Amino acid sequence: MTIIITGTSSGIGFALAEYFGKKGHKVYGLSRKHTESQYFQSIPTDVTDNHAVLNAIAEVLKTETRIDVLINNAGMGMVGAVEDSTKEDILKLFNLNLVGAVQMMSAVLPNMRENKLGKIINVSSIGSEMGLPFRGFYSASKSALDKVTEAMRYEVYPWNIEVCSLHLGDIKTNIADNRVMTQVSQPYKNVFDKVYALMNSHVGAGTEPLEVAEYIEALLGKSKWKAHYYFGKFGQKIGVPLKWILPQGTYENLMKKYNKLDKN
Repeated sequence: MTIIITGTSSGIGFALAEYFGKKGHKVYGLSRKHTESQYFQSIPTDVTDNHAVLNAIAEVLKTETRIDVLINNAGMGMVGAVEDSTKEDILKLFNLNLVGAVQMMSAVLPNMRENKLGKIINVSSIGSEMGLPFRGFYSASKSALDKVTEAMRYEVYPWNIEVCSLHLGDIKTNIADNRVMTQVSQPYKNVFDKVYALMNSHVGAGTEPLEVAEYIEALLGKSKWKAHYYFGKFGQKIGVPLKWILPQGTYENLMKKYNKLDKN
């Protein structure tokens, strides 16, 4: 297969690109900086720049007749209180997590329609299903991507194109190095420091990126997809159905306990 993956300079994206390249697929990795690898071709691309995106896809199609798979993995985190978040930080986050993904989909869809075949995975988060404390805008950006994914499934199904959201729990990567962090004001400082330390410990104990690659490989083997798939540790995945069935107050109390917000 011909597979395009965004955000391949490190972390999950790099692991995915190398994994599928080793399996014999033709993999193109799009990220802002060139990445050296013998297993995939790196095309430096800022996915928030639509001109750059179109140029990258045109470059792929110089040598490939079809694009089988797009994995929209590029994204960033953002931490801080809602009150402290600036317009600039919010727009930067949504520009990458939502607009960049949409631009990538728009760029590959003409080829997928022409071939009446294609699969698109939008990498989301289990946190898109609930507003996480001090990660409200990250949750919101991924939730917005989920709703776009749901809408697109109706729009592209006549051409045998499958689209889904893959909601990941904490994965062991360097995501903490690339988060947008707002200035945390004094009223939130003590509780934020506690939640932030816990957040980073969850990432440090997260699932290995290789396991994500294996899960996606199995997903690509399915002919029909559901709109949403959830991958991560049980303690995080269980938060999704619990939100559906528990009273809001009960659920919030569980979330406070999980994030250690129930202790002074």
